[in-house]
Amino acid sequence: MGGAAWHARIACGDAVGAGFLVTGRRVLTCAHVVRAVDRAAVTVSFPHARELGEVPATVVAHGGWAGGVTDPGDVAVLELAVDHDIPLAPARFAPPGAAYTEPYPKLVAYGFPEGYDEGTLAEYRAVSPQLIAGEWLELVAWHGHGQPIADGFSGAAATLPDGRVAGMVTAALGSSPEVRKGRMLPLDVLTRYWPDLGELVPGPDPGDDGRPRLYDLLRRAEAGPGAAGDPNRLYLDAVGPFGPPLPPGGFATLRAAADYVRWEVPDPEAVRRFTDRLGELLGGERVPPPPAAPDGPAGPAWSPVVVEIDHSGAGPDQVTVEVSAYRDGRRRPVGARRLPRTAVRAYVQSRIDEAVAHLAPDADELVTFVLPREWLNEAVAHWECGADDSTPLGCAYPLVVTDRARHHSGRLRHQLRKKWQKLDTGGGVEVHRVECGTRERPPSLRKRLWDGDARLAGFAAPPTVARPHFEVGLTVPVPVLLWPRGGAPCAVHGDAHRAGTARQEASGAEGPAPDASGSGREGPDASCPGTAFLDRLTASVADVPPAELPRHVMELRLTAEAADDPEGHWARHLQLLWDDPRCFPETGASLHSPVA
Repeated sequence: MGGAAWHARIACGDAVGAGFLVTGRRVLTCAHVVRAVDRAAVTVSFPHARELGEVPATVVAHGGWAGGVTDPGDVAVLELAVDHDIPLAPARFAPPGAAYTEPYPKLVAYGFPEGYDEGTLAEYRAVSPQLIAGEWLELVAWHGHGQPIADGFSGAAATLPDGRVAGMVTAALGSSPEVRKGRMLPLDVLTRYWPDLGELVPGPDPGDDGRPRLYDLLRRAEAGPGAAGDPNRLYLDAVGPFGPPLPPGGFATLRAAADYVRWEVPDPEAVRRFTDRLGELLGGERVPPPPAAPDGPAGPAWSPVVVEIDHSGAGPDQVTVEVSAYRDGRRRPVGARRLPRTAVRAYVQSRIDEAVAHLAPDADELVTFVLPREWLNEAVAHWECGADDSTPLGCAYPLVVTDRARHHSGRLRHQLRKKWQKLDTGGGVEVHRVECGTRERPPSLRKRLWDGDARLAGFAAPPTVARPHFEVGLTVPVPVLLWPRGGAPCAVHGDAHRAGTARQEASGAEGPAPDASGSGREGPDASCPGTAFLDRLTASVADVPPAELPRHVMELRLTAEAADDPEGHWARHLQLLWDDPRCFPETGASLHSPVA
C-alpha cells in the first residue's frame, strides 16, 4: 500500500466515505456517499497528500442508484474542480476476475470510519465468483479479528497485495463481531455503469497493447451513432465460428462487446480482429495482418489436433486422454477423460472429427499423439478413423507422435526452436543412422548427434530393441526421429552387440571407431532388414524439407496400404516422431486433474 496516494476521502454533508483517483481529475466512489449532493458540497482529500487540502468536486456520472440498500448502480464518478491534473499517479487496475483467482487473494480496503479521519485498513477476501443478484461479490474477513468494514469504507478500492484495484467496496453486512462480511462491485460491473472505466482495466493477456487504438475507434463510433453497425455482429466476426457464443441478451453497446472480447474471450487475436473490423466500418481503415513471428515456420503452417495420453495415477491400466485443437495459436479443448487402456482407441476415434472441425477451413491439419515413452511404438497410424470408416488415421491425416516428457521440457523446446530456424532455410537433411545391432555406446551416440548438429535420426530397430540408443535420441534436440515399429536385430549383429557391450562395460572402452555412417557397426550388411530399412528411408527423404515430412510420410503410408503386399512394403510400419514446438505455443497443464 506504500505510495498509494490515490486513496481518497470523500465528504458530502454529514456523510463520509472513500474513493480512489482513476484519472488526473476523476475519482470513483459510491453513489450513496454523495446522495446529499443536491444540498451539500462534495469535497475530496488525499490522506497521503495532505498538502492538496480539500478539493471541491462535482458528480459527472451516475450508475442510476435509486436510493435503496439493495438497489443496483451504486456508483458515482466525481470530477475535481481543478484547472489541471493533480500531481498524483492514479490507481492501477487488475484484470477482471483477479479477486477470485485461486488461491483467493487478500483484498485490502482503505476507509474512513468514525474516529479515523486519516483512514484505516481492513483485510477481506471474496467468498466466491458468484455474483449476488448479478451485481455484487460477497466479501468475508481475512481474519476473525481486526477492522471490520463499516460506514466510511463505502467507495474504497479493494486492492490486491500488489496494490492493483480489483473492485469497489459498497456495503457492510452483519452487525455483530461474529459476522464480518461486506460487498463489493467487481470491475466488470463497475464498467457496466461507467463505460469509460473499461479503457483503464487490462485484459488477462499481458500483450494487451492495442487498447488506445480500440478505444479511440469506440469514441469515434459513439460520435456518429450507427456508423459501426451491430455490436453483436461485430462480436461474432471477431470470435469466429468456433468462438464463444453471444452471451444471453447480446450486447447493447459497442463498448460492452469490446470489453467482453478483451476480458472473456480466450483467443488473443479476437481483440485485433474486433479492432480491425471496427476500423474498416468507420471509414475504410484497413490494417494489414501482423507479420509472422521471427521464428515462425517457413514450411506449412500446421494446425495440430493433439491427442495427449498420460498415466492417470489411478492404477496401472488407467490413463487420461485429452483431445484438443490449435487455432490461431490457442489450444481449444475438445474432450478429456480417464479411461482403461483398452478404451483409448474408441474414445480417440469419437473425438478426432470434432477436433478437426475446430480448425480454420483452410488449415493444414496435423494429428499429433503426445505419448508416454512406453507408448511411442503404438500403432496409432493404423487405428481406424471410426466404427464406420476403416481408413487408417495415418492415411486420412498427416500423423506424427512425440514423447510426452520431451513435449513438456522447457530445455528441449528452446533448443528445438533454434534447430528449426536452421531447418527452415534449407532443403532435405542428412539421416543420422543408428544401425541394426550397433556397438556404439549411448554416450558416443549422444556426442555424434550433438557434433553433427543432427536434424533427423533414423533407427534400424524399434525402441523396444534399441532402448538406450533411442532414449538418447529423445533427450538430444533432434527434431525428427524415424524407425520401423516391428523387427529385431539380425542374429549376427544382435550377438555382436551383446558381446561387444559386455566387453566395453568390462574395459571402459568406447567401442570400435565409427564407420562412414558414424554408427560403430563394423560394416553394412545388405541382408539385414534394419540396414535395408535405413537405405530405403535415406533415399526416400533425401530431398524432402523437414517441415514437409508429415505429409511425405502420409503419402508413404498410402502407398504401402495400396500395395499388393502391404506387409512387405518397407514403409508399412514406419513411425514418425516429428517435433516443432512452434506448432504448440502453449504446453500448459492438463485440462483437469488426472485423478479427479
